[in-house]
Amino acid sequence: MTRFMDVHHGMQGITAQQLQQGHDATVAVEREEGVHFEHAWADPESGTVYCLSEGPSAEAVQRAHERGGGGVPDEIHAVPLSV
Repeated sequence: MTRFMDVHHGMQGITAQQLQQGHDATVAVEREEGVHFEHAWADPESGTVYCLSEGPSAEAVQRAHERGGGGVPDEIHAVPLSV
């Protein structure tokens, strides 16, 4: 499994409740795509949301977002190294 950081743009003004709702919606379908969403962060001022997940592919992460309704990411980056 690979870790992925996906990025959503254009979400200015997002609230903690909206971030949680989007995360929960995506988590609801994660097993069906073989993905596990670990955490989400947001900057309401810039409208940027970051999601950390683990899964078999960027395509699986994309499908989980699309199916869950948590907002489709603009970017998905594999992050195979961490310290």
